[in-house]
Amino acid sequence: MPLAVVIILLVVATIIFHFASPWWFTPIASNWGAIDTTVNITIWVTGVVFIAVNLFLAYVIVKYRHKDDGRAHYEPENTKLEVWLTSITALGVAAMLAPGLFVWADFVNVPEDAAEVEVVGQQWRWSYRFPGADGVFGSTDIPNMSVDNPFGISPDDPAGQDDILVNDNTVHVPLNKPIKFLLRSKDVLHDFAVAEFRVKMDLVPGMVTYIWLTPTKTGTYDILCEELCGMAHYAMRGAVVVNEENEFDSWLSEQPTFAQTVARPVGDPVAGQAFFAVCAACHGPQGEGNLALNAPKTAGQEGWYIKKQINSFKSGFRGAHKDDIYGLQMAPMAAILVDENAIDNVIAYINTLPDNPPETSVTGDAARGEKLYTTCAACHGRQGQGIWSQDAPRLAGMTDWYLVQQLKNFKAGVRGDHASDFQGRQMALLSLMLKDEQAIHDIVAYINTL
Repeated sequence: MPLAVVIILLVVATIIFHFASPWWFTPIASNWGAIDTTVNITIWVTGVVFIAVNLFLAYVIVKYRHKDDGRAHYEPENTKLEVWLTSITALGVAAMLAPGLFVWADFVNVPEDAAEVEVVGQQWRWSYRFPGADGVFGSTDIPNMSVDNPFGISPDDPAGQDDILVNDNTVHVPLNKPIKFLLRSKDVLHDFAVAEFRVKMDLVPGMVTYIWLTPTKTGTYDILCEELCGMAHYAMRGAVVVNEENEFDSWLSEQPTFAQTVARPVGDPVAGQAFFAVCAACHGPQGEGNLALNAPKTAGQEGWYIKKQINSFKSGFRGAHKDDIYGLQMAPMAAILVDENAIDNVIAYINTLPDNPPETSVTGDAARGEKLYTTCAACHGRQGQGIWSQDAPRLAGMTDWYLVQQLKNFKAGVRGDHASDFQGRQMALLSLMLKDEQAIHDIVAYINTL
């Protein structure tokens, strides 16, 4: 008897939780309301079955509880019961499957007027590509991928010259226009999912998959990787911004084409030397860094990373938090580099500076740090050399006290708190594995041995 009561209470609690729970669908922002309807039908069918089966179980427990004079009734077959159970089960399965088939028929048939955008997934970020004026994507190939050509576009394909590149985690799409997302992976299995759009699809290495939708509400929506794509895949975040069409057109016109990125002039170290004179006041004339001024070593660091950080300071991703004292100092200094050419010139000059190893100032248990560094190596490389394709800078041979400081900033939310700083947010999440200050010192002590 007590077991029957527990089962009945479980059913009642489940029903209450279902209707009272705050965890339900986010407000939909696309044309795929039919998917919500299909899910709701499935929940109703399975919900009725859940209630019926459990109440029947409680009834059986009570009715057929042990009695001293009770005798079992042996009935190996019951045709009438089997027909009823088979029929009801068939109706339930049909009720769940049929709506999904109709939705799937719409899902695989993309409207002819749908605009196309390519979504590229990689560990652990997103990037995007739009076809240019010709409406045709250029061909891509893995061997073409480099720091200067992260999409791997074939330089010999005329169709790729006007392709519009968005080498960022955020993409914009127009309101009330059907969009076909072409999904491509650079490395492993990923999954492109936006909860408000109600559609998701795997990105499979070696092939192009797709989804389509019509955005119906302006706003910014999170992109998640809902596939186990490797260590820390939960941190692979992005955003899709739905704009009015004129705002979308304005944003798209600001993005570079492949031809423009290729034609961009290389930095001039002579011109960069004059700009670096300001930087040298803190970072040292040889880019060696200065602990007294809290300026890390810049010589030997990857140019793409320095450029990314300068742009982060200029855009407010870094140096905006009230507790980031030194970042607040750096932000106005970065503004001196007024355009991309000035940044490229400074980086070209930094590349000419000697890469002398700095003095080590951090002590810790390097053996323990080696174990902790296993997670870091997935992005930064086993030798701390940095991996450009994963937006992971070089660590080996860089300023150790600065590494300690930045890890503390990530853990404290001083760095990586900006909503658009996706790489910073990833690092902030991963820094939480370092439970205390000693763990930070241990891991940096190991980095000093690389």
